[in-house]
Amino acid sequence: MTTDMDMDTDIPPYGPDAEVAVKDVFGIDSHLTVPAFREPSEQVPEVDDAYRFNADVTLALLAGFARNRRVLVQGLHGTGKSTHIEQVAARLNWPCVRVNLDGHLSRLDLIGKDAVVLRDGQQVTEFQEGVLPWALQRPVALILDEYDAGRPDVMFVIQRMLERDGRLTLMDQNRVLRPHPAFRLFATANTVGLGNLNGLYHGAQRLNHAQIDRWNIVASLDYLPAEEEAAIVRSRVPSYESDQGRATVAAMVAVAELTRHGFRAGDLSTLMSPRTVITWAENTEIFGDPAPAFRLSFLNKCDEAERPLVAEYFQRCFDRELPESCAAAAT
Repeated sequence: MTTDMDMDTDIPPYGPDAEVAVKDVFGIDSHLTVPAFREPSEQVPEVDDAYRFNADVTLALLAGFARNRRVLVQGLHGTGKSTHIEQVAARLNWPCVRVNLDGHLSRLDLIGKDAVVLRDGQQVTEFQEGVLPWALQRPVALILDEYDAGRPDVMFVIQRMLERDGRLTLMDQNRVLRPHPAFRLFATANTVGLGNLNGLYHGAQRLNHAQIDRWNIVASLDYLPAEEEAAIVRSRVPSYESDQGRATVAAMVAVAELTRHGFRAGDLSTLMSPRTVITWAENTEIFGDPAPAFRLSFLNKCDEAERPLVAEYFQRCFDRELPESCAAAAT
């Protein structure tokens, strides 16, 4: 089970005690105000000042926070789906917990199970609640990452929480939990429940229509415009703020965009995410040349039959041939 919460850390059961103007905090031309917390707790993500918000997705997420809408964010890998939710929560000081629905996450991990513990020198059996009842009873934004990779038994547990009342029944405890008024539920997915149609996301499951239909809002997050993506790369690798560095980053982003166009056209089976572009820029600092760094950061991940096309993308954007090997580039 992958989660970034500490199950032993408690959050006081209070609710939002302030309101923020969307225009002032997120720079979006809107008159909306959203509930927020005056002070952050340990579960509030750190603010990333370099993060760039997508206006449509941001408004969808803010609707989730303000009106308790269940929001599913869909998009290709590296578009910043989970980070987008976290950064909205960070600016609202809203506690946030991420759970990765990988193939090892079981129903017991979500709901809880009986465990033997030591009390006053005696071994006793007591119920230890899982992440769902823990979060449901607190003012927490719960993010279900890789939602379309969840196991069927796990998905049916979550499906009940997507109802309007959002109650959760603990069968072993004969308890019905009501959600805290400030509990919010979000999810991210590479697909919209259609499964691994293009072969890019192995492990993605087909979700039944009843599952998808329970999400109040489905937002789609695409890659940022080239200028904004380049700005993010430079913010992560400040050494590229010179004129030459800006030109290099612009060429890197141009290569990434060509791989994305090639992927959409069916010419490539993989693509460069913004995360990979940042890695490429960091590796270029190490090797002193974008060519070997490109090969080690992305090209070697590609199918051998597709590498000549990817090398052509590099040649178009950098106006130089990609050497046959890293050793050749370093000489």
